[in-house]
Amino acid sequence: MYEHRRSPLLPVRLYYIRLARHAVLAAAVVLVSLGAGMAGYAYFERLGWIDAFLNSAMLLGGMGPVDAPKTPGGKLFAGCYALYAGLVFLVTGSILLAPVVHRLFHRFHLEELNR
Repeated sequence: MYEHRRSPLLPVRLYYIRLARHAVLAAAVVLVSLGAGMAGYAYFERLGWIDAFLNSAMLLGGMGPVDAPKTPGGKLFAGCYALYAGLVFLVTGSILLAPVVHRLFHRFHLEELNR
């Protein structure tokens, strides 16, 4: 996916394109996760779409749900979705930081090769 360590550093323009692609991928992961959370809250807790959005967004943002689940299915869903939301946070952070970290490591390796 990325250039080899002996390859020259990616030009800045292409690097920004890579960053943009990673940002779009991260946004897609968040939007799909938000949609799944909204569907789960609407189905298990019979919340309206706005309330389902609020609960899902708060969990994905790390704040916790606004409405406490009342049904057993809703409680199981909310617990599983909270665990999933924590993983989504880590995954999207990794997706966004991967090009930056790769570029830093690539630059350091090029400096070592040129010595």
